[in-house]
Amino acid sequence: MTAQSCPRQHCASTMDSAALEPSLYTVKAVFITDNDGNRLLSKYFDPELYPSMKEQKNFEKNVFDKTHKADNEIAFVEGMTIVYKSSIDLFFYVVGSAQENELMLMAVLNCLFESLSQMLRKNVEKRTLLDNMDGVFLVVDEIIDGGVILESDPQQVIEKVNYRADDNPLSEQSVAQVLQSAKEQIKWSILK
Repeated sequence: MTAQSCPRQHCASTMDSAALEPSLYTVKAVFITDNDGNRLLSKYFDPELYPSMKEQKNFEKNVFDKTHKADNEIAFVEGMTIVYKSSIDLFFYVVGSAQENELMLMAVLNCLFESLSQMLRKNVEKRTLLDNMDGVFLVVDEIIDGGVILESDPQQVIEKVNYRADDNPLSEQSVAQVLQSAKEQIKWSILK
């Protein structure tokens, strides 16, 4: 029988080829946990993957339980490809589909870690991360947008987020510039 004479076979081959089609949407989720498995940051890009907070936390707990004692960098959990890295008291995870290229996911993970390391002045630990959570979200947003990888160079990410090694995170200078600009706008509106 040919694929056209057997509708089931045709559907199966169509689904297989659709699953293997290249896609820009490579990252399903990114999350960071502490060394007890508690969520510090998570961002899910596929709304159908784990739609509720409870499902997300269960998935994260399952991933943490399978990876926190392992000496690997990649895992396959619940049909997902997961790359991960630990640092002091943090675990960083990037999740992709089962067919996703591990090297692409690892590039995202390395970019995230190196960007945070530069932003936090090589002090990548729970307390510092929590104190700079707004900057952490900016870094994630510069690397991934809606599951699409935008950037994999940590230096470019840091420049876009406007962090410099000698400035404080979310530098006071940029806050001062915003305040000065606002004052000037108010002054001009009063003079008009």
